[in-house]
Amino acid sequence: MPKRTVSIVLKELLARHQLSAMALHRSTGVPQSTLSRILNGKIVDPSDKQISRIAEYFQISTDQLRGRGSPRSLAVSEADPSHPQLRDICLWDDDTPVADDEVSIAFLRQVELAAGSGRFAIEESERAKLRFGKRSLRHNGVQFDQAKCVTVRGDSMLPVLRDGATVGVNAGKRALEEVIDGDLYAINHNGQLRVKQLYRLPNGIRLRSFNRGEYPDEDYAYSDMEDEQLVILGHVFWWGMYAR
Repeated sequence: MPKRTVSIVLKELLARHQLSAMALHRSTGVPQSTLSRILNGKIVDPSDKQISRIAEYFQISTDQLRGRGSPRSLAVSEADPSHPQLRDICLWDDDTPVADDEVSIAFLRQVELAAGSGRFAIEESERAKLRFGKRSLRHNGVQFDQAKCVTVRGDSMLPVLRDGATVGVNAGKRALEEVIDGDLYAINHNGQLRVKQLYRLPNGIRLRSFNRGEYPDEDYAYSDMEDEQLVILGHVFWWGMYAR
């Protein structure tokens, strides 16, 4: 059995609570870049200050977060209703009925309007869905009917999001004037489905990739946004991907 590290334990906690690193950053004050480096295994032994904030949020000890406790002991306190209980993983497929405390979220997909036309549109997939706990969505301020899922394609968002990563999108937070600088958003760019950091500019908006060495910033004036058919689909509230 592989040694349990902070990275492994934190990934388990985020997955079980259906939280993103961004949401954890907002709740704990631990920098998002630090959380990303912990999750990627670049910080093997985080400082006591950082580890204490994370452990306190999940209602566990710092030893448990460092992988020194039993995995079964990672349950949170029943006294705090804001934290869902950690339960055994339940297997399900597309034919399994959705439980009362769950909601099935559809994926958005990019489709070609006509064969060979080079024109695309964004629509909901009829089959691909992902389940979320209603409690977790409420905890992140997401209305059930406003939640969508998007698959990230390409390497522009490395090292945080790899090709094939899934993000949860809150379509209820898409107004340009409410954009939070540096947060992730799903975008419809002339029919192309993209996930980028957004920044508001005096005369428009900036799209930024994490992999800035290969993908420079893209600045669009308001008039350009209309010409480019650039529309914000929603704010990213969660993401997940398989370890490699």
